Formats: sequence, C-alpha cells, structure tokens
Amino acid sequence: MLELKNVSKKVGRDLHIDDVTMTLEKGSVNILLGPTLSGKTSLMRLMAGLDRPTSGEIVMNGTNVVGMPVQKRNVAMVYQQFINYPAMTVYENIASPMRVAGVDGATIDRRVREAADLMKLSPYLDRTPLNLSGGQQQRTALARALVKDAELVLLDEPLANLDYKLREELRVELPKIFAETGAIFVYATTEPQEALLLGGRTATLSQGRVTQFDRTIDVYNSPSDLLTAQTFSDPPMNILPVTKTGADFVFDASRIEVPAAIAGLGDGDYKIGVRPHHMSLHQPQGKSMKLDCTISTTEITGSESFIHLQSRGVHMVALMHGVHRVEIGDAISAYLDQENLFVFDRNENLVFAPGLNGQG
Repeated sequence: MLELKNVSKKVGRDLHIDDVTMTLEKGSVNILLGPTLSGKTSLMRLMAGLDRPTSGEIVMNGTNVVGMPVQKRNVAMVYQQFINYPAMTVYENIASPMRVAGVDGATIDRRVREAADLMKLSPYLDRTPLNLSGGQQQRTALARALVKDAELVLLDEPLANLDYKLREELRVELPKIFAETGAIFVYATTEPQEALLLGGRTATLSQGRVTQFDRTIDVYNSPSDLLTAQTFSDPPMNILPVTKTGADFVFDASRIEVPAAIAGLGDGDYKIGVRPHHMSLHQPQGKSMKLDCTISTTEITGSESFIHLQSRGVHMVALMHGVHRVEIGDAISAYLDQENLFVFDRNENLVFAPGLNGQG
C-alpha cells in the first residue's frame, strides 16, 4: 500500500503539488487525470523518489520512504518520452531489470518473449533502439517496466507516442496485465476517455491539487465540483449561468424546469452543465431549454462534428455524430435536455447529477 499524507512540493515560490492525501491499494489501477501542467508528472516523481516533497509523508507498506534513494525502491517508471539503453538490443533492454535482480536465465527469456509478444516487438528483439521507430522504442520501455516485477509501476502518458491502432489495442490489454501483477499501477493521462477505458480509480488534478479521488466511473458520473466536471470532459462540459426562480432555471429568456429531485432548492444563482455529446441541435422528447445560438466554428473529424456555439456571450460545444454542414455565423437553436443536466451551486459544488436522484 502506498499512502501520500498531506504531500506538498514547492519549487522556489511556485507550489507544484498542493497538500495531496491519497491511499493506493496493492493491486490497484490509479489514474491521474488532468491537463498539461496540472501536476501529474510532479506527483509521480514524488512517488518514485526522484524528487523530495517540501512537506508531508510518503509511506510504502508502513515505512516513510521520503529521503530513500530511488535505487532502493522497487519502482518502475515509463515516461511519454521513452528512455532506453542505446547500446543494448531490444532483448537486453527488456531483460536488464531482471538481470540486475538476479533472475535466472530461463525465467528472463520467457518473460522477455511474453512482453515482446504483447508489445508487438518479437521481430525486433535483436535490433538496437536506434534502429527502431519512435513507437517501437516506447513499447520497448513499456515492456521493460512490465517485466521488472516492481511494487509500484508509474506510467506517464505511455501510449501518447504510439499509432492509433496499437494504442487502442494496448488500452484493452493493459488492464488485464495490471490485474495479474498485484503491483500498484499509477497511470497519467490527459484524456478522459482513456481513464474510463482503464477503469480503476481516478484522481482529477488541477494546478497541483487533487480535486477528487474515487472509482473512475463515480468521478465521471458524480464529480464533486465544477472543476472536476470540467477536467473529466473532453471537450469540457458546457456551463450556463442561471437563476432559479420558482420551479425554473432561467438564462436570459430561456428556461427549463428544475429536476424533481431538487425541486426544493432555494432560489438564487446556480450553474447548469451538460456534456457536449448530450447537447442537441434537435429538440428532445422530454423537458429541455432552448437556446438561440450563433455558430462560431466547426471541427469535422469524419465520424463526428464538433460545433462551437455562442449564446449571449457563453461559448458551448455540441458533439454530433456524422458530418454536419453548417456555416460560421449561422443562427441555430440548441437544446439542453433536463435528463442530462448537472447542477452546481454558487460555490461550484455539485448539487445534482443526472441519473443519481440528486445524490453525490
């Protein structure tokens, strides 16, 4: 078990990690989710022992390891920017941590070939890293970490440099590997979808602070506050400032009935949120808010269209399946479906999440 107790890290006057407390169980998969510069790598470096916290404790299996050299910790780490031994073959790169640990030759050979097969590296075992593509070099570094039999495995956006097909394959395979090893896995990503695919538990980070840490699906379905909801949505959740007046939330001339589960909510200012894939350009069957919008830009990927909208100075994004041909400046109606609304109070704490009857 790895415990972080009120861990902070300052560099000069800058606070890189802000009072983080987390417990990571043996055999668990833990996702660090946040945008670039949110503190994911800084937190991993503290866990690995590469950096020392300014304050707080890092406890591994009951022992405070702050100040313990990284060489004395049973840790493996893979960065987005791969690191391999250039003079060694792929085989020897993967085998190197087991040779240092004194593992017998037969076991080394079996585990190297298993990892190479998983990472699609079997044809390249006799090559040196300089004769590999960037993706193959990254897979070599990942295979080396997986065979090390470490207690703590830290993966810092390890699939970011791989091609789409292999990245999707490994996203499916990695959770199976994690489950078999018994190690504590910590996986950093900027992508909410990747966190959902990997499962486990997710810590959302913003400016070095953990805003929520819970089962991944629970953080997604019931974010504790607006900042967490924005972090766990790509594109970010659409947010609309509203006033509750009687039975309705009101935005300018548009209104929507308050969900029945929070009908007793006091009048005043709130924010309602809806994820882009739940924003519609066609009126839904149930209760909804109609917004008069202007199209500001569109992004067409082929299978999806991201339609950027402006309504009374508020920017929103609708994610639609297929190709939608619209022109910049066009007037259009958009709809927020009551069934998919999140509600946040004036302090931006969650008041209501769809499908949870207002709980959490």
